[in-house]
Amino acid sequence: MRLRNLLGGAALGMGAVAATNLSLRQDPDDLPTPFGRDLQTYRWRGFDVAYSEAGDPDDPDLVLFHGVNAAGSSHEFRYVVDELAEEYHVLAPDLPGFGHSDRPPLMYSASLYETFVADFLRDLSEEPTVLASSLTAAYLAAALDTPKPPRVRELWLICPTATAMPGQRTAIRSLLRAPLVGEGLFNLLTSRPSIRYFLTDHGFADEANITDEWVEYDWLTAHQPNARYAPASFVSGFLNSTVDLGAVLGELDVPVTVYWGGAAHLPPVDAGRDLAEQADATLVVFEDADLLPHAEFPDEFVETVLGRASAAEA
Repeated sequence: MRLRNLLGGAALGMGAVAATNLSLRQDPDDLPTPFGRDLQTYRWRGFDVAYSEAGDPDDPDLVLFHGVNAAGSSHEFRYVVDELAEEYHVLAPDLPGFGHSDRPPLMYSASLYETFVADFLRDLSEEPTVLASSLTAAYLAAALDTPKPPRVRELWLICPTATAMPGQRTAIRSLLRAPLVGEGLFNLLTSRPSIRYFLTDHGFADEANITDEWVEYDWLTAHQPNARYAPASFVSGFLNSTVDLGAVLGELDVPVTVYWGGAAHLPPVDAGRDLAEQADATLVVFEDADLLPHAEFPDEFVETVLGRASAAEA
């Protein structure tokens, strides 16, 4: 009798998880475009990769690569894209496995994103300036450290890092990829309170700068079908890059500017200073920002990257 009760309880519990997962799964048609603009499609190695385009195509190209996290997407650049498009032809993709792009249940890896970054730059832009955030900056560096790299004009890197999670943990990746339980755990990780917590902990220095619209967009993109597969590789360390970021950047024959938040701690601004010194790059620090200075102080960020102001230190 006890075994029967336990089995019955387990069945009810799993049924409740399945029902909750189903109720939280969102329709892709209900996910707004990241900038309120029509999306274009780049067909890449079996993926339909969504990207936004803004500005005059006759202006110099500027490619925006968003950072990687459980709710990552090009929406990260929502507050700066319009002003940047006044001087640049802007291209901003959702990385494969994120946002409006296809999200097949692959074993996502750093090498996949390094190849994507190289191909996107080569196929859709002409000697662009590239703005890359966090871990994606390492994919960009790796893409440029090849025998036939795409040509770029300049690099703007926001809190660049090659390692977001310590080590590689196969058990965590397998757990998050598991049917039913994995989706349930991912739904907890990407609940609205959890998203706001992570944005407060290492996104924005001032919680008052986190808008409800930002949290809601992150929640919607993290609850699309198959949304957990790329983040499963991220949180388990399999999206860390092996590139020596400082060494590669230091060898490039293009200007490199590193932007950092003075309040950041994952990684801290001292890491930015060390990287800038190693890479012989210019360092600009937004003292009252965390890892997303372009979202927390968008006007100041645009003024700085366009050379109209000096944010802090070089």
